[in-house]
Amino acid sequence: MAALHSVTLDGLTGRAIEVEVDIANGFPSTVVVGLADAIVNEARDRVRAAVVNSGASWPDQRVTINLAPSTLPKTGSHYDLAIALAMFVEKKIVPLAATVGTVFIGELALDGRLRAVRGVLPATVAAAEAGFERVFVPESNVGEAELVDGIGVVGVRSLRQVVAMLTGQEEPDDPPVPPLDGGDGLGHAYSDRVAGLDLADVAGQEDTRTAVVVAAAGGHHVLMTGPPGIGKTMLAQRLPGLLPDLTRPQALEVSAVHSLAGVLPSDVPLVRRPPFVDPHHTASAVAIVGGGQRVIRPGALSLAHRGVLFLDEAPEFASNVLDALRQPLESGHVVVSRSAQTATFPARFQLLLAANPCPCGQGGSVSEPCECTPLMQRRYRDRISGPVRDRIDIHRTLVAPTRPELVHGVSDARSTRDLAPLVARARSRQAERLAGTPWQVNADVPGVDLRKHWPATDAARRLVDSQLRGQRLSARSADRVLRVAWSVCDLREGERPDVEEVELALALRRGTPLGPLLRDVVVAP
Repeated sequence: MAALHSVTLDGLTGRAIEVEVDIANGFPSTVVVGLADAIVNEARDRVRAAVVNSGASWPDQRVTINLAPSTLPKTGSHYDLAIALAMFVEKKIVPLAATVGTVFIGELALDGRLRAVRGVLPATVAAAEAGFERVFVPESNVGEAELVDGIGVVGVRSLRQVVAMLTGQEEPDDPPVPPLDGGDGLGHAYSDRVAGLDLADVAGQEDTRTAVVVAAAGGHHVLMTGPPGIGKTMLAQRLPGLLPDLTRPQALEVSAVHSLAGVLPSDVPLVRRPPFVDPHHTASAVAIVGGGQRVIRPGALSLAHRGVLFLDEAPEFASNVLDALRQPLESGHVVVSRSAQTATFPARFQLLLAANPCPCGQGGSVSEPCECTPLMQRRYRDRISGPVRDRIDIHRTLVAPTRPELVHGVSDARSTRDLAPLVARARSRQAERLAGTPWQVNADVPGVDLRKHWPATDAARRLVDSQLRGQRLSARSADRVLRVAWSVCDLREGERPDVEEVELALALRRGTPLGPLLRDVVVAP
């Protein structure tokens, strides 16, 4: 009996499995066992056609294919290569010694070519952690597999080429197989399509520009409310430009999620910029949260990990989609449960919500009167539930700027190029302060640890306590105000948040006008 190795994935967590093939006397048939789903069971026909078309014969006997351990669910088509090679080992065509310490990943076409598959990066990580020395992957997946240290990567184009490598024969010149993304994957769209956008393009809206800078510095969530055409989408699209590049561990984590989703570009397999994901308001809960009928895939929440998730027209999203944001906003991960499988995906993103003030969108507009009744306006606002609103650090209401504000905004607005280094220095201060902890930005720090290890000044704490006693803040809101105050302090390169920083954080939390004095605390020229 021949036994080779592949990898099964449970979310981003991989585990090495044995692929066993046994050929015995009996009625000619091929059976796959080991808790395999429909896609894996279909491998019988794919592998048989690939083996025959590669110049070998399929045995006219009973063939049993076992994927062990049998208690783990097996999904996907990436077991094809290991199954086919185990067949060659069982038939003494390939020596078993040549496969020791090697993991095989890849889907077979009927003519024996190797197709690109999803999840090669997390699968290679799992193989390296399990102690394997080498991994065979489709040629178009080599870039992401080579991101993993400590394991050799061999890119191959066909089953014939793999057999030739393992037997020491001359390798055939098979044509390359295109990658999953066709050379121009969706992964580019998550960051490149907002690259180069300048915050100075937004005329007026000085208060909200200040709020965006503070949000970028501390990783805070933002809710923007205002009539159509006021600049909400423009501001959201320009926030990623303020964020610093991902560190290598962060980039590997994000790339692994995109690899599992099948949107990682083959020519640039390492995602270095924070992703920007903006699903349409008609997207289903599965598309946002993750899931699927046969294979659990990450959704928009996980694709935005370490980046920005922008929900435009937020009240138009389904209520179950908005309520699904509660857990990830607190825990930084999302759990997708099905009857046979449960997968956990990272989802520590920065949430941006944009909403109209009412169904007609003209509430607060000076150009056209609003025709909505107060009850209609309240019901529309309540589509974003109170628990979700309470988890958002910064609230801003945008109003149409006057002509003098437009002129002043065009001439004096600071650009992304000027503000990005300010944000980078603030993030660097947070990294130094939070070194040795599981948190990286102010928005991640729990309230208990924030008050215990990094308290504000006595005067600032008295101001927050007075707000609590007056029931103008809840306990959770008070912690969020202190987190925002720390971000303002980091932008100003201060030692600890004082009254001035807390006052600005309170204004950002409540959506009240900042005024020139508070505004210049952050973005003064």
